[in-house]
Amino acid sequence: MELGFIILLIIALFSEIVGTMAGFGSSTIFMPLASYFVEFKTALVLAAIFHLFGNISRITFFRHGLDKNVLLIFGIPSFVLSLLGATLVGDLSQTVLKFLLGIFLIVVSVIFLIRPKLAFPVNKKSLVLGGGISGFMAGLIGTGGALRASFLTGLKMEKEKYIATSAVIALGTDATRIPYYISSGFLPEQYYYLIPFLFGMAVVGSYIGRKIVTKIDQDKFKKMVLIGVILVSIKFIIDSIAEFL
Repeated sequence: MELGFIILLIIALFSEIVGTMAGFGSSTIFMPLASYFVEFKTALVLAAIFHLFGNISRITFFRHGLDKNVLLIFGIPSFVLSLLGATLVGDLSQTVLKFLLGIFLIVVSVIFLIRPKLAFPVNKKSLVLGGGISGFMAGLIGTGGALRASFLTGLKMEKEKYIATSAVIALGTDATRIPYYISSGFLPEQYYYLIPFLFGMAVVGSYIGRKIVTKIDQDKFKKMVLIGVILVSIKFIIDSIAEFL
């Protein structure tokens, strides 16, 4: 196995561990890190596939807690706008996409540092809007889980129902955009055999994260991760501006 593939697997394992411990999607960690080693559009597909595997495991464990009403109201706009975001990827340069990802991650990270318990108002309009925005960002730049969580948290669902519903929405969003990414040629064939290894990293990383999370101060750890995401994103933006110039 080439060194580059090993690095991607290490990034995947690290992302799942950190994401599990911090309480947000692994793609928030995976996307910026993987983009340093492969083309942005390739990282986008790998992140989506990796994220899909993580949600399959959550659905398996919490499948009886699904809230079907929220799935319809929030999920359908998420699926539709995810595909729309994905269709725009091919029209934008890697530099622009990296710049957008950097800006998005900084804004979201700063918001959650200031308002760690942020939750949007609960009504049908906000759920439709939240599903659409989070799905669109996932399709365009590969990460929208933090926004999805902010909208769904306001519903104050039972933990099992929240996990199952959020996982199914995320799974549907990933399943909508992945075929378009692949059919558009964003994932070179040499990366195909990496896919089953990503599944293994998702399972192992989630297991390790759950074992460690009880031994740390989760709030402090989450703040450290968000600060790290901001620093990586700043470099993304600087590099993108340099490429523009």
